[in-house]
Amino acid sequence: MKTGFDNQKYLRMQSEKIKERIAMFDNKLYLEFGGKLFDDYHASRVLPGFEPSSKLQMLLQLSSQAEVLIVINAEDIEKNKVRADLGITYDLDVLRLIEVYRSHGLYVGSVVLTHYSGQTLADAFRSRLEKQGIDVYCHYLIEGYPKNVALIVSDDGYGKNDYVRTTRPLVVVTAPGPGSGKMATCLSQLYHEHKRGIRAGYAKFETFPIWNLPLSHPVNLAYEAATADLKDVNMIDPFHLSAYGISTVNYNRDIEIFPVLNAIFEGIYGESPYKSPTDMGVNMAGHCIVDDEACCEASRQEILRRYYESMIRKADLVATEDELAKIEFLMQQLSISWKDRPCALAANERADRQQVPCAAIELSDGSIVTGKTTELLGPCSAVLLNALKVVTGIDHALPLISHKALVPIQTLKTQYFGSRNPRLHTDETLIALSISASENSDAQKALEALGSLRGCQLHCSSRLSKVDLNTLRKLGLNVTMEPS
Repeated sequence: MKTGFDNQKYLRMQSEKIKERIAMFDNKLYLEFGGKLFDDYHASRVLPGFEPSSKLQMLLQLSSQAEVLIVINAEDIEKNKVRADLGITYDLDVLRLIEVYRSHGLYVGSVVLTHYSGQTLADAFRSRLEKQGIDVYCHYLIEGYPKNVALIVSDDGYGKNDYVRTTRPLVVVTAPGPGSGKMATCLSQLYHEHKRGIRAGYAKFETFPIWNLPLSHPVNLAYEAATADLKDVNMIDPFHLSAYGISTVNYNRDIEIFPVLNAIFEGIYGESPYKSPTDMGVNMAGHCIVDDEACCEASRQEILRRYYESMIRKADLVATEDELAKIEFLMQQLSISWKDRPCALAANERADRQQVPCAAIELSDGSIVTGKTTELLGPCSAVLLNALKVVTGIDHALPLISHKALVPIQTLKTQYFGSRNPRLHTDETLIALSISASENSDAQKALEALGSLRGCQLHCSSRLSKVDLNTLRKLGLNVTMEPS
């Protein structure tokens, strides 16, 4: 889709800003990383041009100065808490993160178990990490946290926690999910560093909300839609407005906790280095938007995508009425409805006419391609092939998949896998297309054009299988579907 964000400028500005923040302190900065360090697809959807791995790429520019500290809540280990997006437990995700960071050349220094109280599974996980040569430290619950500042900033508070030994100027503190204790770990380290005569610093790196965009900007509203289940709310930062007379945007949890953080900073340093939650951030994304309207339109489409996602969750009894109502309110603010999603309008209109499930793709030039369920193909398989024909200029009447490629797959499904449905899912369609490409130049041409669909919008008039959803997302399509 149309580019609205300068990714190279972002990498350059963000890394320079972090270097500046390190220099503000005794060459030691604990940087709390919010959101995803890599695979940040929300950011790439609302800021077209933002690469999903931008944060990781930015850190790689600082790799000689940085080390990664991963935080996990011991209670989450004990409860076998699962990451909904990956379907794996938090402890397994820590192992995955360590492997990913190391494979990219980042140094993973240690793991911190927060809320530790001798949990059996946490001890087993600690042993597993230590056998792999990973240092593990424990942090404990503090009574009255976070408001009992006198106790927190004392030897009976942060002082009880293990001191995490770090060796590099920039310590990136990340976690497998929210509620892991990243901020508490950073502050505990500030206390211990101060006891050792080091004035270490703390900063936050979260892409959203973007502090120097208006409160009602679609990019910031899209962040509210993405966190509707968490009940996050974007707000004008009153502390920043009072200190500098400048209106900036932050979110409710950071604003609510700032007075406590300020008191903790004063307890450690004698004074606070920051006058507002916005001061704590090091987010330069707002300075790298090069086409505001492109980002606005992408954000409106993201809110509509979240709306459909929430309707699915509600139909599956996962989402609450409040979650859906919150997104509907955001849509009202922007005066948009599902009809402002062109692919949804096209897919639903064709499905109404032909009384079969249909799908539609909005291509990068704004044109719409549709496909319907047939005896051979599901709606998304059909629309993929139709879109590839349009992109490559292949005659719509020409078949892309050969009979020799099609029949064995259908035979495997019906005779050996026991399926009553001979229609090809999207993954099976692409396999058949790949086989056909060996002897059909049009099929080869279509296969090579798959990358041109990345970033396009797709809607289906009926529920999709997990197989189809996963395949379409791997292709980089932004998918919505009706909840029925």
